[in-house]
Amino acid sequence: MKEEALINEDIRFEQVRCIDENGTPKGLISSYEALKLAREAGLDLVCISANAKPPVCKIMNYGKFKYQAEKKQKEARKKQKQIEVKEIKLSTHIAQNDINYKVKHAIEFLNDGKHVKFKVFLRGREMGDPSAGFAVIRKVIALVEDISHMDKEPKVEGRYVNVLMLPNKEQKESKKEEKKSEEAFNSIQLTKGEDNAKDEN
Repeated sequence: MKEEALINEDIRFEQVRCIDENGTPKGLISSYEALKLAREAGLDLVCISANAKPPVCKIMNYGKFKYQAEKKQKEARKKQKQIEVKEIKLSTHIAQNDINYKVKHAIEFLNDGKHVKFKVFLRGREMGDPSAGFAVIRKVIALVEDISHMDKEPKVEGRYVNVLMLPNKEQKESKKEEKKSEEAFNSIQLTKGEDNAKDEN
């Protein structure tokens, strides 16, 4: 719940559409009568839709409801994968050995499952003709394309030519498959060796 709900005595509408703890509609009654029903049940009266006409209130254990809602939110946040984006800045006049050095780090990041954003800085007249920036971007893409792919085509953003590279999931899966195949092959070879040993005996 983004905003704290109105509960119990804070609910002061002339009439509300009341729902009891079992989900049974109690019809249109005053907020006083609805609160009385909640108190008789040993529960809370919670306004679940204040903007409705008339507002909708439900009888429930608000403390338990709030706890469960917060627990679900925490679990959802844990399940959300936190993706880290690493930025690598380049220039249009960067030397090839410097490109190789920066790409080496980019490969390490991509292999760790991180996203890598290459940014080529444009100077002066290069803003009017960013072709040199795109040329550098194409170079680095070619060096990491075996393990990654572009999120979108490179584009000019402010004073930079940018491209975001994402690690290939397929590569991770293929490595798993290769490992399984290797284990299966080794298992077959071991079985053959044991069979041959039995035949010799």
